[in-house]
Amino acid sequence: MSLELTPSTSFPHRQPVLVVIADGVGEAPAGPMNAVTEAATPALDSLCDTRLYRTLKAHGPAVGLPSWDDMGNSEVGHNALGAGRIFAQGAKLVNQAIEAGAIFESDVWQSVIAQSRTATLHLLGLHSDGNVHSHNTHLYALMRQAVAEGAERIRLHLLHDGRDVDPRSALTYVEQTEAVIAELNAAGADVAIGSGGGRMAITMDRYEADWAMVERGYWCHTHGEGRPFASARKAVETMYAESDDGDQYLDRFVVVDHEGDPVGAMTDGDAVVLFNFRGDRAVEISKAYEDPDFRHFDRGNHPDIFFAGMIQYDGDLLVPTNHLVAPPSIDRTIGEYLCAGGLKSFAVSETQKFGHVTFFWNGNRSGYINEELETYIEIPSDNVEFNTAPQMKAREITEATIELLRSGEYAMGRINFANGDMVGHTGDLKATIDAMQVLDDCLEQLVQVIDEIGGIMIVTADHGNADIMYTEGNDGEITPKTSHTLSPVPFAIHDGSGTADYRLVDDLPDAGIANVAATTLNLMGLDAPADYEPSLVGSAEAPPT
Repeated sequence: MSLELTPSTSFPHRQPVLVVIADGVGEAPAGPMNAVTEAATPALDSLCDTRLYRTLKAHGPAVGLPSWDDMGNSEVGHNALGAGRIFAQGAKLVNQAIEAGAIFESDVWQSVIAQSRTATLHLLGLHSDGNVHSHNTHLYALMRQAVAEGAERIRLHLLHDGRDVDPRSALTYVEQTEAVIAELNAAGADVAIGSGGGRMAITMDRYEADWAMVERGYWCHTHGEGRPFASARKAVETMYAESDDGDQYLDRFVVVDHEGDPVGAMTDGDAVVLFNFRGDRAVEISKAYEDPDFRHFDRGNHPDIFFAGMIQYDGDLLVPTNHLVAPPSIDRTIGEYLCAGGLKSFAVSETQKFGHVTFFWNGNRSGYINEELETYIEIPSDNVEFNTAPQMKAREITEATIELLRSGEYAMGRINFANGDMVGHTGDLKATIDAMQVLDDCLEQLVQVIDEIGGIMIVTADHGNADIMYTEGNDGEITPKTSHTLSPVPFAIHDGSGTADYRLVDDLPDAGIANVAATTLNLMGLDAPADYEPSLVGSAEAPPT
């Protein structure tokens, strides 16, 4: 299919258009648990108080996930923003593969089973039903199928969540998994939990921000290095008694036998399956297991294992080499269209979200589409707990963006402010309010520059988070909410020309963030591809729909 874009007859040529993704900033009812509305945000308030404002869906089927109960996330959100269409994603892909049995018919699964009949099968991943990085039903399906096909010895390496689910829910999931283990062991298998720890303490780093975190996890799962306990349940109970930390921050542990030896250490000939389906926090640990030239830390006596991921987490770098479910094939992203048309664009964010405005925005594609036409700027994130520095790198992102806008070289830009999401994940309400206020200061600066150059700015988000910081149980108990939300996200257009001779269409009540791509192209004075989700703007001359 041609990548040629045609000038619009309904919208004048207007560039640059800047798309601002306020990561994790959803729209929920105002109140003391909503960091977005509790913060002083005059710039955001002004953007939302115009005729060019509405909300968009950013979860469930709107971003390719199975149901409206599934919260969105930054990966599927940026896929939708960049692709302009909705593709089956993450859990939905895996669900389909399991339901159809295709996952167990693959050559990779057969290799896993072949190894597991004579050695140990290790299943590693995030242990919850949060459905953002993983789901325990997928783990249980793998366990049951492996035993049915002759795997006799299985060891689980479980990462506590507390981020996409309740902050202290690990024991609930341990109990559920222990029941499945008991079922399989009663049938003659040898299944046990071998190791674990909090997802933000070990293993699940992303974008190479903290390789030491991956190293701690690798040595725990592989070589049995960590605090010894008789069971995973005992490990969690002990750590709960020692501090108020949520599950995501719990220390690493290993389960040991009566002689004090780890029950789940890996050896030559074993098979390892990483059952996470989301890519960002799976790439580094995958490299640690399968890269023969790995140099990021000392792996010690690295065992000769067969490693596979649930999906291929990076399709360009082919990480991992072996995977059970193919990722969605996303083509013809807005970036590809702009490059084909010779239009220059830029992407700016800090490390924590840099991959989102590049790799995920470009349809799970690493690197540049056309390095001569694109500028990517990564601001290194600080390696700190984000509630201790809620401004993160918002100001530096803003400064870089202003310089690019004023250069006059670019037709379009996209940037991501990580504050609302990354600080929101800590559950620290005050820090998240502070983060929102820094974000608002940055939006005010960008509005001023957009007015100065006569450009257009779109402000939206990839999902909610900061908008619901606490939940109230039936007993009135208030619990920090560290996960994403099901809230819609804002969508606002600021036109620096002051004319804004277009309107929001009113026949798209269920529009989602995938509609932003066509909208962006229209505002640039271009017709969108026919199969993109429809634009949110219409010509001022057109009759209301």
